[in-house]
Amino acid sequence: MVARTDHPDSWASRMAVRIAAALGERWRSSLQTKVVASVVVMTILSLAVLSALMASTIRDGIVSQRRQVILTEATRSIANTQVLLNSSAAANSTQVQQLLTDTVGTLQSSAADGRQVFLWRTPAATAAGSTINDVSSSPDLGSVITPELRASVANDREEAHWQSVALPATGRAEPGVVVGSSVEVPLAGSFELYLVYSLEPEQRTLTFIQRVVWASLASLAAVLVLIMWLVARQMVRPIVTVSTAAKRIADGHLDERIPVDGSDEVAALEESFNAMAASLQEQIERLANLSNLQRRFVSDVSHELRTPLTTIRMAADILHDSRTDFPAPARRSVELLKEQIDRFELLLTDLLEISRFDAGAAKLDSEPRDIGATITTVISQMMPLARGMGVRVTLRVPVDRVVCEVDTVRFERIVRNLLANAIEHALSGSVEVAIGATPDSVSIRVRDHGIGLSPDDLPRVFDRFWRADPARARTTGGTGLGLSISLEDTLLHGGTLEVDGEPGRGATFLLTLPRSAHSRNVRRALILTHDRDEADARGYLPGTALTVFDGAAAGDAAAPAALVTDDDDQEEQA
Repeated sequence: MVARTDHPDSWASRMAVRIAAALGERWRSSLQTKVVASVVVMTILSLAVLSALMASTIRDGIVSQRRQVILTEATRSIANTQVLLNSSAAANSTQVQQLLTDTVGTLQSSAADGRQVFLWRTPAATAAGSTINDVSSSPDLGSVITPELRASVANDREEAHWQSVALPATGRAEPGVVVGSSVEVPLAGSFELYLVYSLEPEQRTLTFIQRVVWASLASLAAVLVLIMWLVARQMVRPIVTVSTAAKRIADGHLDERIPVDGSDEVAALEESFNAMAASLQEQIERLANLSNLQRRFVSDVSHELRTPLTTIRMAADILHDSRTDFPAPARRSVELLKEQIDRFELLLTDLLEISRFDAGAAKLDSEPRDIGATITTVISQMMPLARGMGVRVTLRVPVDRVVCEVDTVRFERIVRNLLANAIEHALSGSVEVAIGATPDSVSIRVRDHGIGLSPDDLPRVFDRFWRADPARARTTGGTGLGLSISLEDTLLHGGTLEVDGEPGRGATFLLTLPRSAHSRNVRRALILTHDRDEADARGYLPGTALTVFDGAAAGDAAAPAALVTDDDDQEEQA
């Protein structure tokens, strides 16, 4: 067995990703974090700019002041050195060499800050082979005197020139200043005098000041962050309390209230929220009571109307059976009476069903059913209506048997209502029914090519008693509740019922149900479109059979007029 060892970089990167994700989630979910983080960032940036400005100002002041002192002292020392050299009585090169050595020692010892001194021959004297050698107090520091500074001293012998340099030290570099000028040495001619000053004391002072400034600003930042955190906490806590109470009210705890403490603005917010919650509870309870009264009224009226309706139906049936004995006007009146009583009875049945849905008393009794056979039966039952309207109905079913767990009564009612609606609005055209299936879902699509639906009509299709054309009378005896009940039955199955359409091009309804009664994995097996060409190209699964129910044909409308399979599908459509 080989043990797996993660690379340290890989582990570190995963930890960084997790920490970043946690911080991002904290940022998105916490207002207090946003406020404190924003204050921290802005405070740090502001203090960083302020610190940099202060450090730069202090540094420039210290360096400028020290440089001015150095230049004044160096100018005085150079002048005194020239006077000393001019008054010397050296008569030979040995005495001159000793004079230079003594002069360097004097210049070094006369300074309180330990400057270094260099007396160098000019390049011209060096080329001429002068016997007087260079003298310096620290030969190792000679490299800090740059050619540029020597060139400036050689070109201008009347003025002193200076340059900032970095002095080598143990493990680091120290800031320094080099001041140079020309002096005349007896018997030797012109020499270059360089005085090297260290700014290390000023650097230590500046470092100390900067540390104090940064420590002070860091302490100030910490105090500001703490203050902001406390302020944000005081401001966010009431918001969290109100949010929690609002969620509980949304979950149904209408009696949820917020404790009011104090009399400030937050307390006023809490009182306003409690007043709003109380008013909302009162309104909801009043609406709930009103809704219960309305449902009870509809249910009671529907039940109470059944007894007189039964008596009226019995009398109407007797009159209808004897209608041939009546004069023509009376016979027509009896037929109309029979039709309206039938419609009235359907309306009472639908109202009772709606009241059960509203009361939450509707139950689902599912069992496995062959969807293709069930829909074929429903279409056969609807053929008298289709024949009366002159509508041709086609059914496309997958060759493989499609089984789905449904409540048979409710499923047949959904299909029946969709078919009745399509036949009524088909305008003597055709109604196309298609079945599609996936491993998890079953889709039934019902399409007509009649008056269609406008975009404003689509959201209202499933409203109770709504009609696309209010001026158009119902020709199928419908109650206006069929599509509403179909939607309720669909939701009870855990499915979806969708609609699409265009004015003058018809409407399409797509019913999608889970194949298992305990599943809520609903995915379309057919596309929802009212465009026939697109539907024919994309809307069917391979291996389907087409059954044609010709409502315009004479004879038994319960039987299909033709059966067309995939092999001759193109010929049938042509």
